[in-house]
Amino acid sequence: MRTIRRLIYREVLAAVVFVAVGFLALFFFFDFVDELPNIGKGVSAYRLTQALAYVALMVPNHLYELLPIAVLIGTIFVMARLAQSSEYTILRTSGLGPWRALRTLLALGLMFTVVTFATGDYLSPAADRAAQLLKARVDGRISTGQTGAWLKERQPLHSYNVNVKALTPDGDLQGVRIFESNDRGLLVSVTQAARARFAEDGAWMLENVERSDFHTSGTQESRVERRSLPSLRWPTEILPEMVSVALLKPDRMGTIDLFQYINHLQANGQTSQRYEIEFWRKVFYPLSCIVMVVLALPFAYLHFRTGGLTSYVFGGVLIGISFFLLNNVFGYIGNLQNWRPWLTAAAPGLIYSMLSLGAFGWLVLRR
Repeated sequence: MRTIRRLIYREVLAAVVFVAVGFLALFFFFDFVDELPNIGKGVSAYRLTQALAYVALMVPNHLYELLPIAVLIGTIFVMARLAQSSEYTILRTSGLGPWRALRTLLALGLMFTVVTFATGDYLSPAADRAAQLLKARVDGRISTGQTGAWLKERQPLHSYNVNVKALTPDGDLQGVRIFESNDRGLLVSVTQAARARFAEDGAWMLENVERSDFHTSGTQESRVERRSLPSLRWPTEILPEMVSVALLKPDRMGTIDLFQYINHLQANGQTSQRYEIEFWRKVFYPLSCIVMVVLALPFAYLHFRTGGLTSYVFGGVLIGISFFLLNNVFGYIGNLQNWRPWLTAAAPGLIYSMLSLGAFGWLVLRR
């Protein structure tokens, strides 16, 4: 039985690696074509080698997204090929029953789950951060949209709404605006700084500051006091990681970073639905590799005619694409309809788990 397991492991691993490399090469080509018009542009000329490096740094994120699909297609190809050549029939007569075959593939699926989680939680965020910094050196900054990133913090007696326009390659902040409100919700001050950096104690050191203080009283007339300061220290608990999280896409963050940012949003009374959905997707998405190997097992019990293998592999491609699309659609719908984040993230995997177990029960056990 150990020999049979090694045979299946070797064949499936080779097929999955082949499919994954093919997909990654295709996406690498598409990304490189998209970067070609930007060569020679930017604050410092965008060189061909920088474009190649940027596209290469996008590969881990594509691997994280495509690995479950590659697992499905590669496993379907191996199972269908073994069935077509009657090798699987020989393996069945050698003692490879349905449940033993299922356990063998589940072990493979668990291994791919660990690889997917490690890629999405460690390799992809680090590579994406390096890619963004590379682009920042060319463009001069990292920014999101026209208004930048917005953060909120509550301190004793006051609350602050903070807007950061962009993040420099050195980790400094550009275009900082701080709106301070009192416990009654009235605007107390507006602080604008051209640049800010993080001090060792976590405070923000603002530079070239323009500050407006609004003085209101029931007995005196309201007045506005404006000051220009070369620097100003602002104590805050908003960490550099939180600013980076706000400026980067949530699907490119690590699980721990997402969890910390969700706690920060909830502590400051901000909605965290989008980030909670992405957090649970980070938890459940790697488990889809287990679903995919179970979904591929019934293909070993089909009877193939000559040339029928290609159509079944193509069917596996369609199933994988449909899972990827359903996973994204549920994320958008759950965010709009305010569904429970864990259920929104788990729903595609649960649907395909029921389909795979149903196919396994009907085609493998009953027939």
